[in-house]
Amino acid sequence: MGSDVILAINPGTTTTRCALFAVSQDDVLPVAEHALDHDETVMAGFASIPDQLNFRKDCVQAFLENHLADHRLVACAGRGGMLTPVPSGVIAINDALVEFALHRPVYLHASNLGAPLAGGIASPLGLPSFIVDPVSVDELTDVARVSGFDETPRFSFVHALNIRASARRLAAKLDKPFNELRAVVAHLGAGFSIAALTNGRLVDNSNRMEISPFSPERAGGLPPLPLIELCYSGKYARQELLAKLYGKGGVFSLLGTKDMRKVEAMIAGGDTFAELVFDAMLYQVGKAVGAMAAVLDFRLDAVILTGGLANSQQVAASLRARTKHLAPLEVYPGSDECLALAQGVARVLRGQETAMNWPVGQAA
Repeated sequence: MGSDVILAINPGTTTTRCALFAVSQDDVLPVAEHALDHDETVMAGFASIPDQLNFRKDCVQAFLENHLADHRLVACAGRGGMLTPVPSGVIAINDALVEFALHRPVYLHASNLGAPLAGGIASPLGLPSFIVDPVSVDELTDVARVSGFDETPRFSFVHALNIRASARRLAAKLDKPFNELRAVVAHLGAGFSIAALTNGRLVDNSNRMEISPFSPERAGGLPPLPLIELCYSGKYARQELLAKLYGKGGVFSLLGTKDMRKVEAMIAGGDTFAELVFDAMLYQVGKAVGAMAAVLDFRLDAVILTGGLANSQQVAASLRARTKHLAPLEVYPGSDECLALAQGVARVLRGQETAMNWPVGQAA
C-alpha cells in the first residue's frame, strides 16, 4: 500500500481542479494534480450550478481512477463556497452544509460545489471531508464593522484561503508562530483582497465586493452618488449592471482586456492610457495596503504580495516601491488553493487543529 493521501477539489466556472497530496509528518507532498477543463458550451447547457454536480463528480471520479493507484485515500477537501460568515479554519462537511451550499448560498458561484463534491466522494467510503477558509471568513472587529449608514454595516468577503496560506508560509520562513505574525496580505488575482492579519485572524480587509481597489475584471469601490444615479437611470437592468461591476468592470471596462500581460505589452508599445490605468490600479492597491497597515498600528513583520498578478515583475516592483517604508515585501506568486486545502485538512488529521461543525456562528 502506498501513501495516505488527501483529495482536494477546487471547482471554478469552467474548470474542476483536482489534486492528491500525501500526508507526511510535517507537511503534505504532491502526488498528482490536474485541472479538468470544461467546454463553455457544455457548462452553458446546465440550467443552474447545482445541476452541474453529477457531471463534475464523474470528472473527479475519473481523476481518482487515473491517479489514486495504490495510495490510500484518507480524507477529502473541497473549496468553501459563498457561505454565511464563519471564523477562519477547517469546517467538517455534513448534510446540512451540502444542502446550504447547493440551495441557499449567499451568492451563486461554482465554488459552492466544493463541499458537495468532497462530501459526495468521501461519504460512501466512510471518510471525513472538509472545507477550509471559505471566502465568507469574517473576523472583523466591532469597530471595523461600523459604516456611516445603519442599514449597511461592513462585512467580510475575502480570499481567506490563499491569504492565510501565504501568511503561514511567511511565519515558517521567519520561524515565528503563525498566531504571532503581523502582516498585510495583498491577494491580487481576477479580484483583489487586501487584508490585515494579526493573532491568526483577518481583523479587517478591503472586501473584494465592497471597497476593494479595482482589479482586472471588477470595478472595486465606486463613488456612491453617481452609482445610485446610474442604478435609477434606466440605462441598465439590475443583472446587466451587476455584471458590468463584477466581471466586466475594472481594467476590462477601461482597456477591453482582463489579461494584465496584454496590458503590460500595450504599455511597452507606448500606450499611455494603458500605463495610466495600470498605475491607477496599483496606486489604489498601495492605498489599501497603507490602510490595513494603519489597522495594525504600522507594526508589521511584512507585506505579502500573492495571487496571479504577483507573477508580474512590474507589479512586484511597483508595490515594493510603494510599501518600502512600511515593511519588507514578500512575494508568493499564484494561489495554490488545492495545496492550502490539503494542508488545512492535514492539520486536523494530525490533531494540530480542531474542525468546526456546520452551522458555524459568526466569529466574535
